[in-house]
Amino acid sequence: MHRIMDRRRQAGEPEGDYWWCWDGLIVRDAGLPSMVKVIDGLVAAGEHETVLRHVGPEEDI
Repeated sequence: MHRIMDRRRQAGEPEGDYWWCWDGLIVRDAGLPSMVKVIDGLVAAGEHETVLRHVGPEEDI
């Protein structure tokens, strides 16, 4: 994963800080501040609706 993120970072793409697939999001650096930075960037770029899946409201059991 780091090699893929390194290539994207070298190309100047924001995806150098994360990698995603249909059911996961991997953030380069561990920790909450890194996750917040990536998610803020996704929201700012309008890509959060592509990367993150809406699971709907929580239902009472």
